[in-house]
Amino acid sequence: MLEKYGLKANDAILAEPKHLGLYEDLLTNRSAVLLAGGAAQNTARGAQYILPSESTLYIGCVGKDKYADILREKNDAAGVRAEYLVVDTHPTGRCGVIITGQDRSMCTDLAAANEYKIDHLKKPEIWNLVQQAKVYFVGGYHLTVSVPAVLALAEEAAQKDKIFVLSLSAPFIPLFFKDQLASTSKYWDYVIGNETEARAWAEGQGHETRDVKEIALLMAELPKENSKRKRTVVITQGTESTVVAVQGEKQVKEFGIVEVQKQDICDTTGAGDAFAGGFVAGIVEGKSLEQSIDMGHWLASLSIKELGPQYPFPKQIYQAK
Repeated sequence: MLEKYGLKANDAILAEPKHLGLYEDLLTNRSAVLLAGGAAQNTARGAQYILPSESTLYIGCVGKDKYADILREKNDAAGVRAEYLVVDTHPTGRCGVIITGQDRSMCTDLAAANEYKIDHLKKPEIWNLVQQAKVYFVGGYHLTVSVPAVLALAEEAAQKDKIFVLSLSAPFIPLFFKDQLASTSKYWDYVIGNETEARAWAEGQGHETRDVKEIALLMAELPKENSKRKRTVVITQGTESTVVAVQGEKQVKEFGIVEVQKQDICDTTGAGDAFAGGFVAGIVEGKSLEQSIDMGHWLASLSIKELGPQYPFPKQIYQAK
């Protein structure tokens, strides 16, 4: 399958025309399992897994089809309120995942998700919900869709001293959408990525270093709009320690992960989204940086034991160390 569609074993890309046959191929010929996804949506469901009921809201765009209905059902079951812009010109976005061993290759056709418009965000009934929120989380994928919508949330956060969190999402974002990403950087209170995404950011910005700790420090010291909050950069590294840099601090911090035995790992798809969900839940609850990181590690450790970006039920309860 990887060779047939020109995919790498461990990667995340946007679909090109040559990839569009992948999705039906997987469902028809490979007994693929259909699961609810969407990077930021996965994070919202992850945060809600930990937070009190009715704590999360997801805003995005879907088509008029059965896949949109599946997303609504899964969000309702998880307790996530979804406010979608619905279009009839494109189908709901989809992501094909090919798993080989512990590697996963993700190929995303944004489809309807690519049609989101700021006009929907600014509708009085939607913007009223936005203004009630205390923490905003944006996935980097949305920088390929509607930068004005991202900036509207970022500016609202800076003006009202709320928390703005951005995930780099995939290596191609800081490489090929570096200008769009840079337009948001001054608003980052927290930025989350993995080591590959961090190195892609350094490359895109013309930095020679590929050292994750050095890159985290560089990101932390970018100019910042809201000076009341120091920027925190969080870089996960798979089975290695998570690296954290805080604006104004010359030394990075490292946090060990929650180890999972190799035989217990089912699928790493969405592990980064799960980490972000646990971490953001900690931020929402006002936990310390250390505990928020641990909550992210804990939720990711649960997710990789499941198929796809899911969490176990009956629901497990996080226990602070």
